[in-house]
Amino acid sequence: MNDKKAILQIKNLTKIYKKHKFVSIKKTVGVESLNLEIFENEIFGLLGLNGSGKTTVIKLILGLLKPDEGEIYFLDKRLPDWKINKYIGYLPEMVSFNKNFSGYELLKFYSKLTNLVDEQRLNKIIKFVKLENDIHRKVSDYSKGMIQRLGIAQAILHDPYLLIFDEPTSGLDPVGIKEIRDFILELKSQGKTIFFSSHLISELEKVCDRVGIIHKGKVIRIVDNSEWQNIPLEEIFINTITQN
Repeated sequence: MNDKKAILQIKNLTKIYKKHKFVSIKKTVGVESLNLEIFENEIFGLLGLNGSGKTTVIKLILGLLKPDEGEIYFLDKRLPDWKINKYIGYLPEMVSFNKNFSGYELLKFYSKLTNLVDEQRLNKIIKFVKLENDIHRKVSDYSKGMIQRLGIAQAILHDPYLLIFDEPTSGLDPVGIKEIRDFILELKSQGKTIFFSSHLISELEKVCDRVGIIHKGKVIRIVDNSEWQNIPLEEIFINTITQN
């Protein structure tokens, strides 16, 4: 039994996508009767095939989608609650910034959206994501890895309790992947809780305390990191989804 506090609770969550086509309605399951708990100061990975429901779960947590059934609680408050959402940091799979601005100008803009970020905090974050030598360059000159690091800076700028990353290593080269991995581990050491989706099993093995396997909109198994010390996570994953 986990003695840590669950800071995020998902209860019986269902989201059905409906597409109207002439006189009929096509229904596609996003997630169905999904239950999940994320504990304080853990790194939790959501692992699944493309179209399994990973991004749907994230959008439901953030209030970007409305569930058909079920409830989500964060810090014991039911979501959506915009007063509570300020304690969440989010990195989307496709990070996009206005390329006419410098990294510094963009972070300065985001910092003004909250009263929680001063110049000292801003400079600390820039140094943390290793952009101090490039922060005044236009984003149009940034590599994919630099844009991803800028995205992480934006996500952690307001010092959130929970960080949600959607496929954070997507499209990165091996050096960029390692940088993101190191950032995630360092954020955990600072007391943050990290929830991220991925289909890169090797990366999940390296950083996660637990992994939830999602398949056809349902979390069908939770795997503790002690389990893949003996059996590779890839084998656990394949065996689990082929049996369901």
